[in-house]
Amino acid sequence: MASWELEKLGLRDDVDLHVYEVPVEYQTVQRLIPALWKKHSPQLVVHVGVSGMATTVTLEKCGHNVGYKGLDNCRFCPGSQCCVEGGPECIDSIIDMDTVCKRVSALGLDVTVTISKDAGRYLCDFTYYTSLYQSRGRSAFVHVPPLGKPYTAEQLGRALQAIIEEMLDVLEHSEDKINCQHEH
Repeated sequence: MASWELEKLGLRDDVDLHVYEVPVEYQTVQRLIPALWKKHSPQLVVHVGVSGMATTVTLEKCGHNVGYKGLDNCRFCPGSQCCVEGGPECIDSIIDMDTVCKRVSALGLDVTVTISKDAGRYLCDFTYYTSLYQSRGRSAFVHVPPLGKPYTAEQLGRALQAIIEEMLDVLEHSEDKINCQHEH
């Protein structure tokens, strides 16, 4: 999996990387994602999911609250068909995915990176929304194609490494701007 390849490659020295496998189960996601945020208080959480339909590495801009009808690996589906009852319909990541996409594409990696506004109303979207809600937008989601279709684990690992480093850079610069505005 691309995430394990990223764990081997690592990120820049000032970043602590924690990699977790999240089961394809609604109830586990609802329990695990808040617990991970509480345990680590991360600057950013980047979720990675495999999409059989993906042919590119896809940066998801937002997560959706409603429309979850598919059964998970435990044959469960939330009765409300939503992540957070009463939550907003859609939550955007605070990361500017267009900027990240342009920057990573300019690096000349042998991987195509694209943008999406629909993570699919299944466990990927459910996980993303849950994390965005928990973090007030300090999350990202990257969809990758299945291994070998067309990219190797190493190619995906290097792409994720570049994407996450750009996301952290974009996040740090946007926070610098916010801090400057507050000082005046």
